[in-house]
Amino acid sequence: MATVTRDDAYEFDEERGFGWLLFAATMLGLAGVLSIFDGIAALSKSSFYAANAHFVFSDLRTWGWFMLVVGALLIVAAMGVFQGSGFARWFGIFAAGLNALTFFGAVQSYPFWSLMVFSLDVLVIYALAVYGGKRME
Repeated sequence: MATVTRDDAYEFDEERGFGWLLFAATMLGLAGVLSIFDGIAALSKSSFYAANAHFVFSDLRTWGWFMLVVGALLIVAAMGVFQGSGFARWFGIFAAGLNALTFFGAVQSYPFWSLMVFSLDVLVIYALAVYGGKRME
């Protein structure tokens, strides 16, 4: 019968942590690209969004600028998390939180999509907060 040592359990946690960090970095990059597309669509006043939606703050054009800027921040955070930077962990948490707030505020324009992105941002924040302390190798 094989015994499991403390080192074996630690290696398993590192592997699971690597998967979560890979998920977080991939989702940050994907959310960044999609946020940029959403921002461009909102700025062009596309018919992609619901008509006559009432926003908490300003109008669709303002939310388009928010999404465009946050999308760029998310891409920068994804590159940092892929590099394994400790600062990128906190920057990624900040960027994902900002993205969650942006999409939660724009839920009137496209409700299902906004709630789905909000949920993924919560998972990214969890992954970076729990497993982001170790360097990806």
